[in-house]
Amino acid sequence: MEETNAAPVEQVVLLDDEGRAIGTADKAAVHHRDTPLHLAFSCYVFDRAGRLLLTRRAHDKRTWPGVWTNSCCGHPAPGESPLEAVVRRTRQELGIELERLSVVLPDFRYRAVMEDGTVEHEVCPVHVAVLADPATLAPDPAEVAEHAWVDWPSFRADVLAGSRDVSPWCRLQVEALPADPRPDAVVPAAAPR
Repeated sequence: MEETNAAPVEQVVLLDDEGRAIGTADKAAVHHRDTPLHLAFSCYVFDRAGRLLLTRRAHDKRTWPGVWTNSCCGHPAPGESPLEAVVRRTRQELGIELERLSVVLPDFRYRAVMEDGTVEHEVCPVHVAVLADPATLAPDPAEVAEHAWVDWPSFRADVLAGSRDVSPWCRLQVEALPADPRPDAVVPAAAPR
């Protein structure tokens, strides 16, 4: 018997119109002109100075290659919560650990169509977090072409004005996020003792 070191096939969770899990599909086969509704997540990572980690998707990504977007996006595996998926994917894609991870848009949902007709169709809870240690940031080039730290208020204003080109989900999320979604603004800090 021959041993194989093939990576496991990544699965996405398929959803019905009410957002209930109804099955799974191979991630590589799910994005096309009639992409079924499936579960995803987005995360906006901030540093301790309050700047947003913006990433540019790798140029060989199936959907929106080379486009600037939020810090990390992905799909929970079957049986994995979106919070667990955020932790796993930020480690894999960016090499980082997170602090103060919380969900700010638990019911975010969107559908977007690329110029070639490929559809993205997701229930995509949106999270915010703080980067635990900036020295660990090491983006995987298979996922991230480049990254930048940006001032949140300027970034938000530019996205809302249409002067900064970002992924369609990022644009919609910025429109729906509070004016200041940084973890300390969303979740009150513990009172000093």
